[in-house]
Formats: sequence, C-alpha cells, structure tokens
Amino acid sequence: METVVISLNKENKIETPVVACIGFFDGLHLGHQALISKTLELAKKHHAKSALITFNPDPWVVIKDVKEYQHLSTIKRREELASKLGIDMIITLDFTKEMSALTPYDFLHKALVPCSLKALVCGFDFHYGLKGMGNPKILSDDAKEYFEVEVIDSVNEEDKKISTSRIVEYLEKGEIIHANRLLGYSYQVEGTVIHGQKRGREIGFPTANIDVDAEYIIPKTGIYEGWINVKNEWYPAIINIGHNPTFNYSNKLSIEAHILNFNQQIYGQLVKLEFIKYLREEMKFNSIDELIAQMQSDKETAKKDLIQHEE
Repeated sequence: METVVISLNKENKIETPVVACIGFFDGLHLGHQALISKTLELAKKHHAKSALITFNPDPWVVIKDVKEYQHLSTIKRREELASKLGIDMIITLDFTKEMSALTPYDFLHKALVPCSLKALVCGFDFHYGLKGMGNPKILSDDAKEYFEVEVIDSVNEEDKKISTSRIVEYLEKGEIIHANRLLGYSYQVEGTVIHGQKRGREIGFPTANIDVDAEYIIPKTGIYEGWINVKNEWYPAIINIGHNPTFNYSNKLSIEAHILNFNQQIYGQLVKLEFIKYLREEMKFNSIDELIAQMQSDKETAKKDLIQHEE
C-alpha cells in the first residue's frame, strides 16, 4: 500500500495518474465501500492507480478545536480496510486550520489538483472548503478542466442512509449484529494487554485486560462473543466490557477477554478484539459460585457459536 501526504506547507505533486474517492471514511462501512467500488471501476477505465483521499486529523477535531474525538476506525485501520478492498494508494490530506479556511476553489487547486486526478468519486452529501461551502455541484463545475467528478447517491438499509452515526448508535445500544451488517465486517478495536487484578484467574477464568486505544468507540457495556487476534492468530473469546460489579466495582471502564483454548502469557502484546454477538448485560452476582456458573454458561454458548461456526 502506497501512502502519500498532501500538505499546504510543502510542494506536493503525485506523478502517476490517479482515480480517487474522497471523504473521512470513518469505519469504511458499506456506504463508503460503494465509493471504493466506483473508484476501482474508473481506475481500470483510465489505466490509473486507485486511491482513497482522507483527512488526518479528523476535520472536526481541527474545526471544533478539541483534543480527542472517538471513531469507528483509526487511520491505520482505514488504510488496512482500504487495502483489503483493492485500493492502491492512500492520500492523506494534512488537515490544519489553514486548510479548513480554504475556499472551495482554493481547496481544489491546493489539495486536489496536486493529486494528478483523472476522476474523483464523492458522496452526494460531500462538503468541503471554508464552512463546508463546497458541494458536488460546485466541485464538478470547478474541476471540469482537471478531472471528472462522479457522485454516488445514498446507500440505504431499511430505507435509511448507511452512516457512521447510525453504526455508532447501534454500538452504543449493544446491537452489534446490526452494526456489523452496516459495516460489512465485524467491528474491531485494538489495544495492549496490561496487568489486572487477576481475579478471573483465581476462579478458573483468566482474562486478558486490554488497554484499548482511546480513539476507538467502545460498544455498550456487557458480555460479547468475539475473537481476539494475538500474534497474528485469531482465537475465540468472551469479551467483557464493564465495571466488575461482583468484585471490586470500578468507575473506570475495563475491557477483558477470556480466550478459549488458550494458555499463553501475553502481557504487553498488541491485540485486536472483534465483536460478533451481544450475549447479556454485565451483572452483579450474589456469590462467586453464581458468577462461575454464569461464566461457564457463557463459555458453552460461545463455544457453540464461535468454534462450531469456524469449523
């Protein structure tokens, strides 16, 4: 995967012909994938490289002047997904206050023309330039002498536009199956395995405590079936997002994974969690025996759903 950064602070010029789609592409969901599909089609037609033009950081972080903004995907994850979908190149626009203040005309000439575009694919609701004044009609008119513009209509599910905000809403409700359907793949987060209280190990259910990258949106608290990627190998897991109400309640949200058929020390490892199914709410049990019985039940359910499905 080739990566290029376009910045207003230096001379930029991509030499090879490019067909690209443009957007922030948080999550690269099915709506975004429609833009990528058209991009690949036009790149073949023009004998050009296919590219995804994205922004870093998130324009809202710059425009609203906030330090953090949670997302469905980091830029690293977006690059990974785009590569899997067949994109040749990631073009990242270094989004600054200066870039946010460009008129639509200046944005075209300073950010897009240097990309050597043969065609640019955008969504029907794409906006750009100062205060979002630019739209697909303005872009098509202004870019005529440089490249063609292809506009993709709304991609819907259940008569509603597939959008990042819809997916976030499903995640926050624990409706992981629906969120995954709109994404077109299973939702993932990434983090590092850290030391915890080791109470799970004491009752026969050791867990990996995950310090998840703060940029990720965390699904609703509760127990999930899923998978964990350790050293490039996937293992079935029961994932707990919550506050440990049965042991020592903590205000800080914890994310733990009990990995099935696994017995390795993985402290310090960077891992990925993939969410498949919401099993139940996190509960406070009256005794350790009640907790063990419920965890055993969760384990048997996960074995049936995940391991048998894998086979």
